[in-house]
Amino acid sequence: MAQVPQTFFDALAVRTWCGLALGALGRAREEIDAINVYPVADGDTGTNLYLTVESATGAVEAVFAGYELGEEVPTLADAVGAMAHGALIGARGNSGTILAQLLRGMAHVLTEGEATHMDGEGLRLALRYAADSARRAVAHPVEGTVLSVASAAADAADAAGSDCGTVARAAYEGACKALAATPGQLAALERAGVVDAGGRGLVAVLGALVEAFTGETPAAFDAHAHASGTGPVVHARVDAVSDARAGASAGPAFEVIYLLEAEDSAVDRLQARLDALGDSLVVVGGDGLWNVHVHVDDAGAAVEAGVEAGRPYRIRITHFGAGDVHSGGERPPRERVQRAVVAVVPGEGLAGLYGEAGATTVLARPGEPPASGELVDAVRRAHAREVVLLPNDADLRHTAAAAAEQARAEGIRVALIPTRSAVQGIAALAVHQPDRRFDEDVVQMTSAAGATRYAEVVIAERQSWTMAGICQAGDVLGLIDGDVAVIGSDVTATAETVLDRMLQAGGELVTLVLGDEAPEGVADRLEVRVREAYLAVDTVVHRGGRQGAPLLIGVE
Repeated sequence: MAQVPQTFFDALAVRTWCGLALGALGRAREEIDAINVYPVADGDTGTNLYLTVESATGAVEAVFAGYELGEEVPTLADAVGAMAHGALIGARGNSGTILAQLLRGMAHVLTEGEATHMDGEGLRLALRYAADSARRAVAHPVEGTVLSVASAAADAADAAGSDCGTVARAAYEGACKALAATPGQLAALERAGVVDAGGRGLVAVLGALVEAFTGETPAAFDAHAHASGTGPVVHARVDAVSDARAGASAGPAFEVIYLLEAEDSAVDRLQARLDALGDSLVVVGGDGLWNVHVHVDDAGAAVEAGVEAGRPYRIRITHFGAGDVHSGGERPPRERVQRAVVAVVPGEGLAGLYGEAGATTVLARPGEPPASGELVDAVRRAHAREVVLLPNDADLRHTAAAAAEQARAEGIRVALIPTRSAVQGIAALAVHQPDRRFDEDVVQMTSAAGATRYAEVVIAERQSWTMAGICQAGDVLGLIDGDVAVIGSDVTATAETVLDRMLQAGGELVTLVLGDEAPEGVADRLEVRVREAYLAVDTVVHRGGRQGAPLLIGVE
């Protein structure tokens, strides 16, 4: 269906742009991956950009979902702030991290004051600030990259008219010209006969901006026409990897990415330390939340630097593998394992528990559920022929189903077990046996999860109607199998009531997962309660960390 053109940059324009950009990157993803030769020829720039924009789009949609039908739409500040935050927390790879900073830079301008919309002048200022802030975020800016394309887009927009459509089109055309010039600025691109992959992705995003404001799709940038005379992109890709390998014998072995909660002063020190450890350093963000990206040989030292600066989480360490060289020779491709488990977990403590059991984990912070692309990426990282996927959240069932379908299209056999809580996932993982037949293993894991009742004790954020009556903000809620069953004023007392109701139907094992906000002694109190009132029922306690709920309970 044709898009309705947006006259001004308002919340609806942000939403439209994000959706169009996601579609454009989805169509161009494979092409962009194929021409990815700088800074590392790992063939994932298109995928990383897509995942970054998918996270931004999901955040914007979540803001709109908060408004009931017939109510006012979100403000420009709400929408563009969500876009920037979503991109920041979902940024992948070098180019994705830079794109996140570009969007954050635009948001900085577009959220000034209380304007409901911006005209072409505001868009011009946003593009300029975005390009400059992205350049500042990169430790050692290199021309011929996405930074050059962003700067050229801002330069072209400066000379454009006053309406958003004209400014967007000028920025797009300036970006296309700059992208075509990138092979002459970077030797790696010239040898491969390709344009910069990150810049190509930005052109797609700016093309979507043109479409959002004009309703017209600009002529697609033709990477073949602007390459330096090689054949099809796939052949250029083969040559590019060969050339990149030849010149990468001293390149770092790992890509390290993490989100970091830290003060500005600590981040300044962190940047200096990481700059000494490796290259391709990009640190973006602000207001206490940062996305850190660096290529290093010592991944542990890069993470330790983050620990010293603040609290790193969502830590991702990727070995550059067979397609890249670190010590002067090619590495053989890593053999796929037969079977793996991928699980979504709500806290760092459970991530450690699941990891010790051999699962590949995706950390879901409160209010920040993972997108389908993140789950697909985790399935790929598991590097297995067969994967059991545990979403551990009823609200993730559609996201997990979409991820499973995409992974199957890539030739991976995936079974989705509809676990609705992390305690059900623990039960499923406990009976997992990778050496038995896949179907049999899935049946046993599904049975164990289904036989586990789950509950959580949470603090109400607002007044609302529940199945147990009206609750007020600050009340303690006990949810059993997803429904509010108890309203109380004390976490420990509410947890006791919830546990008693669950054990009335019988049980053999109680699993308690304590969040950071759980009161001191609640686990001891519940263990005593089980031991005194329910014979032959065992209790296991785990520390979940920052999981959003003070307490999770499972009864098998």
